[in-house]
Amino acid sequence: MAEILDSVRSKYGAVAASTLSSNHAGVKAVAQAFGYSSEELTSIPAEANMGLSCGNPTATAHLRPGEIVVDLGSGGGLDVFLASKMVGPQGRAVGIDMTPAMIERARANAVSGGYTNVAFYQSTIDNIPLPDASVDCVISNCVLNLAPDKPAVFREIARILKPGGRLAVSDIALKGELPESIARSMAAYVGCIAGAIRIDDYRAGLLAAGFEHVQIVDSGADLNAYTKVENQAGCCSPSESESQCCTPAPTNDTTTLHEELSALLNKYDVNTAAASVKVYAIKPKSDAPCCGPNCCA
Repeated sequence: MAEILDSVRSKYGAVAASTLSSNHAGVKAVAQAFGYSSEELTSIPAEANMGLSCGNPTATAHLRPGEIVVDLGSGGGLDVFLASKMVGPQGRAVGIDMTPAMIERARANAVSGGYTNVAFYQSTIDNIPLPDASVDCVISNCVLNLAPDKPAVFREIARILKPGGRLAVSDIALKGELPESIARSMAAYVGCIAGAIRIDDYRAGLLAAGFEHVQIVDSGADLNAYTKVENQAGCCSPSESESQCCTPAPTNDTTTLHEELSALLNKYDVNTAAASVKVYAIKPKSDAPCCGPNCCA
C-alpha cells in the first residue's frame, strides 16, 4: 500500500510541476471529452486543468448556494473552483489532495483567480481532516479508483457527510476482466485503470458503508481521450517558440503519467473492460429503520 501511494504521489507531483493547462489543445480536449464545456473551462484558472478528469462531477452534484462541498483528490482545483461558484459566497468548497505539489498549485490558482470561499488541505482521502457530519456534498473526479483501501474511503465519506448529504463522483470502474499485463501494471494503477473495481463491487461497497439510493451509470465516454495529451506533458504556453517548448518538467521518472497512459491505451482497448462512470449516493437522514413510504424522503 505504501508503494502504491508513493508511486501515485510521485507521478501526480510531476504533473503538478508541469505546464499542462487548458491553454494546451490536448488538455482542453480531454476535459471536453469527459463533459466540461468551453464556458466552464474558461471561467476558472487554466492551470486548474491538467487533463486528469474522467467526468464532470459538478454537473451531477446538484450544488446549491450556501452548501459545503468537498472534492477528494482535488488536484489543481478544477472542480473546487467550479463548485465554489455554485455554492456562492455563503458556501464553501474544500479540496483534499495527498500530493504537496498539487496543493501548492491549487492554492496558487485560488490566489490568481481571487477565490475567497475555497480551501485546500493535504491529506489522504481515507483520513479526511474534517469533522463528522459537516459536509453537504462530496465530489471526486477519477481519484477513488487510486485508493488502495476503498472501503475505508467509503466509510470516511459517510462520516463527514451530514445526514441526507450526497456523494457525486466521476470515476473509472470495471465492467469486465482487464488483461493480466494491465491488471498487474503499476503504470496502469497510477493511470486510474488497474486500481479500479467492478461496478457491482463499487455499489456493494457504498451500500456497506451505509449509503442508500446508490446509482452507478456508465457515461459512455471514450477512455482513449487521454491520448490527446500525448507529447504535451512538458510543453509550455502557446505564446512561446517551439524551440523553447516541449522540454519536460523535471521529475524523478523518465516517463510522465500521460506518456504511460498513452502507451497503455495505444496497446490495449481498455474500453472493453473499463468505463467512465457517474456515481451518486445519499447518506440516510436517520439511522432508524424506515417506518413507512414517506419517512425516509
